[in-house]
Amino acid sequence: MNTAANHSAAIYAARRAKLAAQLGAGGIAIIPTAPEQQRNRDSDFLFRHDSYFYYLTGFSEPNAWLVLTSEGEATLFCAPKDLEREIWDGYRLGPDAAPAALAVQAAHSVADLDTQLPRMLENRNTVWTPFATHKGLEARIDNWLSRVRARVRYGALCPETQRDLCGVLDEMRLIKDAHEQDIMRRASQISAAAHVRAMQLSARMLRAGEDVREYHLDAELLHEFRRHGSQYPAYGSIVAAGANACVLHYRADAAPVCNGELVLIDAGCELDGYASDITRTFPANGKFTGPQRALYDLVLASQDAAVAATRAGARFNDPHDATVKVLAQGMLDVGLLDKNKHGTADDVIASRAYFAYYMHRTGHWLGMDVHDCGSYVEPTEVGKTSERKDPLSGETITNRPSRILHPGMVLTIEPGLYVRPSADAPEQFHNIGIRIEDDAIVTATGCELITRGVPVKADEIEALMRD
Repeated sequence: MNTAANHSAAIYAARRAKLAAQLGAGGIAIIPTAPEQQRNRDSDFLFRHDSYFYYLTGFSEPNAWLVLTSEGEATLFCAPKDLEREIWDGYRLGPDAAPAALAVQAAHSVADLDTQLPRMLENRNTVWTPFATHKGLEARIDNWLSRVRARVRYGALCPETQRDLCGVLDEMRLIKDAHEQDIMRRASQISAAAHVRAMQLSARMLRAGEDVREYHLDAELLHEFRRHGSQYPAYGSIVAAGANACVLHYRADAAPVCNGELVLIDAGCELDGYASDITRTFPANGKFTGPQRALYDLVLASQDAAVAATRAGARFNDPHDATVKVLAQGMLDVGLLDKNKHGTADDVIASRAYFAYYMHRTGHWLGMDVHDCGSYVEPTEVGKTSERKDPLSGETITNRPSRILHPGMVLTIEPGLYVRPSADAPEQFHNIGIRIEDDAIVTATGCELITRGVPVKADEIEALMRD
């Protein structure tokens, strides 16, 4: 059992206290963990806790609920001790041990949830739950509230307001404390080592004349993740050889890894509830061709510009804008876009002509979820809006000011280029897909790249793969 991931329960208690202070007088919050999911007959998917629940408890067992009041009273509902079931399913903490282990004030069997919750909801003003995150939660809350209303003749007061807990918790989770940053650094180190291992295996097997498949490289990633204590991959690993790299969410399959082609790997482990997210693109045999190197260096230059734009006080959109500026000029310079047809880099940006080869954003929040929670709009400027017409779709889009970055925010920086065969794309670039992704902790003066344990410069990648 990974009750608190070997970290002090005081960290989670402090988070609960911070949340309780935001619930308002008479507030009560109800947060379930994730349900177990059946994979097939008599077999479940590997259980992974709900991120909100784990953020507040450090408790990773299934079938558990947290109830928190504005006075700071935390009650855990969890699976009761059952020696027969524990023989089959594993050790349970149990309600008796939970208060001391998790620093909660009370704990009960989850079997008592429907009995206890109506009483706990009595005489409360506001019920907080994470909206639209747990199927059936709303109906269950309604049932508990109906039982409170049935007691109004005995003087019970029923809560009149329900509020979404996600926004409050999202803001808390957006800034990573030192404890979280340390876990994310260690997760990044593990993932970087896995990428190195996959790169070297690809070159070594091809030099030996062996048949190399995407799943061989995927196996190296998984081995390195688990070898260093990671509990899971943070997401389904993308291992894309050749033209498959032009499919953004391609999953590792059985395609051959061939001499002369690039391999794109987008993979990261999850460690103690926190994700890492790294992408590297490398030549399968360890040596870039001329066209591959030209596009790779362009993507890396755009990432360098994005990294330079990532700092406290900047906007979340600034790295993306810096990336697009470099890519737009570079596409014209290498001939991906025709200057006679598309004009200057500013014209390329205004018309979004770059979108044919770069169709995603440059980053996202990272944390307990690989696409972590948190608004991308600056909360102090939500009311400031402007409208623009998208030049590609013709759709009218409402713009709001992008989020101001603060120390402790963690985001990815991941530009790319994806060239599918077309009449407009020079043939030497066909089927080249490149993405370079690193994880960055925002600091007061810039950002800390925590994933550079795997090389990113083309010369360094080639040197690594020669070894």
